Amino acid sequence: MNKKVLIAALVASIIMAMMEMVYEWFFGVGFWAAPIFIAAVVLRGFQAAAIPVSFALVPVVVGMAGHMMNSVILGFIFVKAFGKRLASQTQGMVYGAVYALVIFFLMWFVILPLIDPVMLKLNPYVFALAHVVWGVVLGAMVVRSSAPKAAVAPTPVV
Repeated sequence: MNKKVLIAALVASIIMAMMEMVYEWFFGVGFWAAPIFIAAVVLRGFQAAAIPVSFALVPVVVGMAGHMMNSVILGFIFVKAFGKRLASQTQGMVYGAVYALVIFFLMWFVILPLIDPVMLKLNPYVFALAHVVWGVVLGAMVVRSSAPKAAVAPTPVV
């Protein structure tokens, strides 16, 4: 199960990142804004990144690694907290979406203003929607991957 949760969390993080990055590029903030803003937690000079944000290898790698690490940690927390309650893929998607919205609100209103205020330059509605998409994908994959396999009757030996 651990490998499946890891894969689900990584896939969900990639889908979330691509959604956020494409939106921010399309509306002028810069394709690389989200990962660079994430990296600004540790690479503090990027707290003053100019808009539109240009590509910079180290902060993009650091930001994507941080994003994926958070996704994996939060994915395992999700499975630990709700995994046994998820009876269907729809239920996993709903639980995942609600879980992701809770994460978004905590991030946007509590954590980011304290440790990474440059992230608040992202569009909050798209950031919230990207979190919901992350939760839906995570919930769907975790339930699908952990669903019991149909029992196959043994073939009688004649």
